[in-house]
Amino acid sequence: MFRLLVSLLLGGAVGLERKQKGQTAGIRTFALICMGATLAMLISIYVPQVYMGLKNGDPGRIAAQVVTGIGFLGAGAIIQMKGSVRGLTTAAGIWMIAIIGMTVGLGQYLLALGATVLMLLILHWFERIELKVMHGAESRIIRLKISAVVTDLKPYEECLKHNKVILQNIFVEYDYETSVTRLNLIVLFRETTDYAALFEQLRKLNPTGALTLANQISI
Repeated sequence: MFRLLVSLLLGGAVGLERKQKGQTAGIRTFALICMGATLAMLISIYVPQVYMGLKNGDPGRIAAQVVTGIGFLGAGAIIQMKGSVRGLTTAAGIWMIAIIGMTVGLGQYLLALGATVLMLLILHWFERIELKVMHGAESRIIRLKISAVVTDLKPYEECLKHNKVILQNIFVEYDYETSVTRLNLIVLFRETTDYAALFEQLRKLNPTGALTLANQISI
């Protein structure tokens, strides 16, 4: 019970950080995952000792399923939107907190505590470092609905480069029946970017019916 309590506290601490970032998986989810992994490890150790004998039992058999099985739960935390993905960090956190729970189940409290501290350091402080490195850059999605089938995307790349906007990725959808091209441009904007001028230049490259700007949701 003491080990379950320790895993509850460690999982809850990480879940609190995720909840503060607006993620669906929060304190209860992370606490339950960590406790479940701890319990699986305890059972994995107990079963061969009591029922099968130390020589014939495999203490790692049940615990090994946690490592692979937790991937399905992590996949559920990933939400794919039009041109953006949300939840990768949370999914990685779910996998990590499960391993921490297994560590607690083994009785390695100091190792589990150290891993939790390092995990919180990565989630909280490394985010600040990323923001400083990017010098205020903000991830955005430019969505264009073009009244033509556009196969040459170089002009869009050159336009973004000319305005000092970093292009991260391009998603293209062609509708040949209506001769419509939908572009999702994943970009990094600087604070000094002239949005109006950039959008006007993009609009003139091809007959554009709609142009929208959306947030690239953080993970």
